[in-house]
Amino acid sequence: MSFTARTTRSVSLTRQPDVTNSGRIVQVTSTLSSTALVEELQGRIREVDPLVNAICTPNPAALTEAARLDTERDEGRVRGPLHGVPVLVKDNIDTADLPTTAGSLALADQPPPPEDSAVVRRLRAAGCVILGKTNLSEWANFRGSASSSGWSAYGGLTRNPYALNRSPGGSSSGSGAAVAAGLAEYAIGTETNGSIVCPAALNGVVGLKPTVGLVPQQGIVPISHSQDTAGPMTRTVKQAAALLTVMTGSQTDYTEHCLGADLSNVRIGVPRGPLWGYSKGLDQVTERSLELLSQCGATLVDHLSLPTPGGDEDQLQVLSHELKVDLAAYLATRAPGGPRTIDDLIAFNKKHADQELQWFGQELFERAAATQGLDSPMYVAARLTALRAGRDGIDNLLRDNQLDALVCPSYSPAWTIDLVNGDHVLGSSSSHAALAGYPLISVPTGLVSGLPVGLTISGTARSEVTLIRLAHALETARIAADGPFPTPEFTQWV
Repeated sequence: MSFTARTTRSVSLTRQPDVTNSGRIVQVTSTLSSTALVEELQGRIREVDPLVNAICTPNPAALTEAARLDTERDEGRVRGPLHGVPVLVKDNIDTADLPTTAGSLALADQPPPPEDSAVVRRLRAAGCVILGKTNLSEWANFRGSASSSGWSAYGGLTRNPYALNRSPGGSSSGSGAAVAAGLAEYAIGTETNGSIVCPAALNGVVGLKPTVGLVPQQGIVPISHSQDTAGPMTRTVKQAAALLTVMTGSQTDYTEHCLGADLSNVRIGVPRGPLWGYSKGLDQVTERSLELLSQCGATLVDHLSLPTPGGDEDQLQVLSHELKVDLAAYLATRAPGGPRTIDDLIAFNKKHADQELQWFGQELFERAAATQGLDSPMYVAARLTALRAGRDGIDNLLRDNQLDALVCPSYSPAWTIDLVNGDHVLGSSSSHAALAGYPLISVPTGLVSGLPVGLTISGTARSEVTLIRLAHALETARIAADGPFPTPEFTQWV
């Protein structure tokens, strides 16, 4: 079996890139055609992406798509607010005209999927230009326990634009890094547990994980149907709201809930405990964010606690059982001749171990392969325990304290890349919402030693309107107090 890996780019960690517009955020305006915007972004990609390696597959038809959409606009046909806007899509989301590999060489030489995913169909229908596919942590960081976020055998290693020796987070690594680096203002990521909010926080961008089921899962390489969802990753909250409006295909215009900095009559809970304390600098920046929320008129109910969301074993049981079944169902949609089961993928990785298994193993795949299906009493019990731990913890805290939402630190500042030992994650904000299938959004709040950090705002099911309102208020207040978020410098930081 033959396959093709992308050539890993050589990256200098000591030089500054020769980028003339690194400090400018490209804005889509009526005076800038889609063709001109795509050309400008493609030029920036050529200059900057050799350092960051965020894009694994550029779309060679992007300019043609942009020109067609410009013609439509000239003829008075405008599909919506994102008509002609370039969007990057994570490489585990099906595009009929570009490969979808999930970062694996096992899918690298397979034909593109026979049709777009539901999400991509909605993007195209709204007039978005697919600029390309972004690299990710291979198999969305669920193959081996010692993985490094941002590495895949197909796409190579993505780096953090703020410090090239630091992790971009994952698994939506390329989407977060690309937006931070100014390669596009709009990107799509996916999340099972932290895969949007982690790279959003580490790269200083906005990342919104919707309620599971709000965005269709069809055509997305899965881990878990009970936890997986696609979501927007953008420069600003309002951009995330606009992209979510398109992705959901609903009548709700989420941008209408970006109402500025007034949070009068809003009650926000602040759970402490293990969600804090793993990074002193992060805690300090988060306390500043709480002050800003209070200045916006919100009532903060502090020093609350969320119950521990359950043992790791229950969570692993759920993901392992669902991965085996869901992945087989997805692979059956691909062209004949490729892998059809997780056992096929395990065998492929062993055969090509020098490339696929050079940094970490596939024990999570092997664990999933040994499961006995979704009728297994072990799965049923673990799923019930995990669901109750996530939903009861969040909903009870909201109800008992009459809260609109919860806030906590997102993730620690980016850790150094360590392909030998894997990621060094100190703490996170996503587990309760992941188990519950509930939404959350990470908003940039500041820098710690030059590295971005964020605040996570979470709530109950289908509370995206509330989360967007709060996130936009915090963003508005922070910009008024501190100015625009600092742009990356593409240098090594030790």
